[in-house]
Amino acid sequence: MASGFFALLDDIAAIMDDVAVMSKVAAKKTAGILGDDLAVNAEKASGFVSSRELPVLWAIAKGSFINKLIILPIAFLLSAFFPVAIVIILVLGGLFLAYEGAEKIYEFFFHRNHAKSDILTQNYTEAEILAMEKDKIKSAIITDFILSVEIVIIALGTVIEESLSTQIAVVSIIAILATVGVYGIVALIVRMDEVGFKLIALSTKEKSFSKWIGNILVQALPKVIKSLAVIGTIALLLVSGGIFAHNIDFLHHFAPQLPSFVKEFALGLVFGFIVLGIVTIFKKVLGKK
Repeated sequence: MASGFFALLDDIAAIMDDVAVMSKVAAKKTAGILGDDLAVNAEKASGFVSSRELPVLWAIAKGSFINKLIILPIAFLLSAFFPVAIVIILVLGGLFLAYEGAEKIYEFFFHRNHAKSDILTQNYTEAEILAMEKDKIKSAIITDFILSVEIVIIALGTVIEESLSTQIAVVSIIAILATVGVYGIVALIVRMDEVGFKLIALSTKEKSFSKWIGNILVQALPKVIKSLAVIGTIALLLVSGGIFAHNIDFLHHFAPQLPSFVKEFALGLVFGFIVLGIVTIFKKVLGKK
């Protein structure tokens, strides 16, 4: 009986080793999308009042965990019984991401000055600020949902030939690491200035190393946020273009001479502006009615 117990422990240890190895493989496969996920979510989580940054980020992170709790069982069921649906969902999600990226570019070129004047001239009430905050959180969670689908599907593809228990273990580990890792780094980014101010306050000398580092962090944050806005937009288009290129056969073989990132960015941009045009026309028709 004791030998049977130790044999069981050996089997469990072997399974855990296999899961650990395959988790590393899956992590490497999803590294690219995780980088895009970080850029997009960092941009989405910025722009809030300093005292509200961490509560807002926590709300988005909780939404991300809920997203993955919804996505994981559906992904396993669809993979087993209706794999075509995964491709359809990915493409629809790609259209949404492309639309978001194209909309940001359109707003930058055509509505940038108008948006700035609105913010400067209006005095928002606390209720209005909370409502805008709620809308931004909702938008961030929706975007996270689509990116999470892509992460889960890519991770699932690395272990699709394995047993269901192994699939569940590996993909769940990747999903948890993605959420904790991405939002942990985002939290560090958006709190850079607070850390900088504390380092400056701790310094008793006019010129000290801590004060120098603090000033760098404070001055760097606005530049980092602006950079993330650009990187996040590019990431939206790259991720969406990658979805189209990898899941639509014609596009997969289209323009093979182009570098993959150029092709994926171009596809995301084209599809994004097509969807943006359709949505704009639809809004105008509804407005007239």
